[in-house]
Amino acid sequence: MGEKKVKYLIIGAGISGLTFANYIKDDYLILEKEAEAGGYCRTIKKGDFIWDYAGHFFHFKTDEFKNIFLDNVDKNDVIYQEKCTKILYKNALIDYPFQTNIHELEKQEFIDCLYDLFNKEEKENYDNFLDMLYGKFGKSIVEKFLKPYNEKLYACDLRTLDKDAMGRFFPYANIKQIINNMKKNEDISYNNTFLYPKNGAGSFINILYDKLDKKKILLKTTIQSIDIKNKAVKTQNGDEYTFEYLINTAPLNHFLNLFNEEKFTNLEQELSYNKVLVFNLGFNKKSKLVKEHWIYIPDKDCNYYRIGFYDNILNSDKLSMYIEIGYDKKANINVEEQLKLTLENLQKQNIIDKEMILEEHVAIIMDPAYVHINGETDKKVTKLKTELNEHGIYTIGRYGAWTYCSMEDCMIEAKKLSEKLSE
Repeated sequence: MGEKKVKYLIIGAGISGLTFANYIKDDYLILEKEAEAGGYCRTIKKGDFIWDYAGHFFHFKTDEFKNIFLDNVDKNDVIYQEKCTKILYKNALIDYPFQTNIHELEKQEFIDCLYDLFNKEEKENYDNFLDMLYGKFGKSIVEKFLKPYNEKLYACDLRTLDKDAMGRFFPYANIKQIINNMKKNEDISYNNTFLYPKNGAGSFINILYDKLDKKKILLKTTIQSIDIKNKAVKTQNGDEYTFEYLINTAPLNHFLNLFNEEKFTNLEQELSYNKVLVFNLGFNKKSKLVKEHWIYIPDKDCNYYRIGFYDNILNSDKLSMYIEIGYDKKANINVEEQLKLTLENLQKQNIIDKEMILEEHVAIIMDPAYVHINGETDKKVTKLKTELNEHGIYTIGRYGAWTYCSMEDCMIEAKKLSEKLSE
């Protein structure tokens, strides 16, 4: 037991915490509850297979962060891909996004989508995410794909989400783009190209981790409580750390419970999110699908909403997949039951056959996985952050800030905060 002082106390050794420490280069200490760094960006190696916690692909917007990665890996260990993504719709694969590829549907469905798109009733202001979908795309596109898929993904009533819940990540398209796409296919989504390390996304985390002083990173260290007034953090093993600045990158819902204050607990209970069960599966041979990188599945009779193919990205000779299944935040998940159902559905969809043997598998529950952006709750979170800032406490990153963003967005935010606090 003992009390120690540190200027920058960082909770979490994920991409945001490690980036902040790399830029602050000062009196910092990272507390991480897991036995290894990386958070959700970790990579698992089992048998002949390399898997991430879920599909993590890099779509760098800035040369700075792209070069941090590329300057520290062998160029032969990086794969560049032009995204090949599909939607499994009524036993046929159509191009993603659905709304710009309705011409690939059966004739009557195409006519229905085009008619509803042309006659959609746009509004100046939308009440919620579902309201926005109907206004932007019309009834048929929404009810054939956008509504069922996003209900499976978010595991909630889409009317509870803010109209801009997905921000720039939602593939908006106007009628002109949709019509033009019928003759010349053009992917307008934010991640139409990506790069991926042969050793998994965790190799990028390792670059950030390896640049730091390991004596300033305490793994297997769980926080018990935070005292705002005395600017102190107590761990489960009885150590206490006082700080000038506390940088939280752990999920906000977990972070709020550390303060033992009713107003924080009340907000924690209001925060909405889903859980995602991820299966990483490795088979003895390839699937007949050899080009696709990931596939979206809107069918409510199928348990998973998205599947991805690491082997098609890495050009390897055995089927290596990730499977994602969404749940309400309070759901109990029966992993074995879902694995059995997943294998049955993969066979029904002809992605695997009866001769294929599951050689390795790993199940991961991401809790939280996708945060639900709601206008009223978002205002309370913003107010909370302002209040915490006054005490030298900052909560950042996808889960710390409770937002929808990319890995690079998290790094940009961490760098900006390091510059602000070191001025």
